[in-house]
Amino acid sequence: MPYGSHRRAAISTAGAISRPASRGLSSAALDSLAKAMRITQSELAAALGIPERTLARRRKEGTLNSDQSAKVVRLARVLWRAIETFEDHDTALKWMKSPNPALSGTTPLSLLDTDIGAESVVDSLGRIEHGVFA
Repeated sequence: MPYGSHRRAAISTAGAISRPASRGLSSAALDSLAKAMRITQSELAAALGIPERTLARRRKEGTLNSDQSAKVVRLARVLWRAIETFEDHDTALKWMKSPNPALSGTTPLSLLDTDIGAESVVDSLGRIEHGVFA
C-alpha cells in the first residue's frame, strides 16, 4: 500500500475510533491496542494511566467508560502518528519504547498517560518529520 494510503487509513481509523469513544469503547480495544503495540497488559495500563485492576474490571464488563476510551484513543492516535512519521510499524514501536533525549531521556510511551505528555511526543514526531532532532 502506498504511503498516502496508510496516512488516509490512519486518519480514517482515528476518526472512526473517536465517535464511539464518547459512548465507551469495547474492552476488546485494549487487547487490540496491546497487540498492535506489542506490550503487556501491565505496560498498557501504565501507558494509559489506568490501574490494572480497573482495566481487568472493564474487560469483565465489556465496555470502557468515556474517560478511559479517550485515553485509548489518545494512545492509538500517537501510535498512528509514529507509524506515519517513520513509515514503518516496527521502527515506530522501537522509537516509542526507547529513551529519547528530546523528551528528557524518558520513553515516549511513558509520557502518554497525560494530554501534556502526549502533546510532547507528537511535537517530537513533528520535529523528526521536519528534520529537527533536538
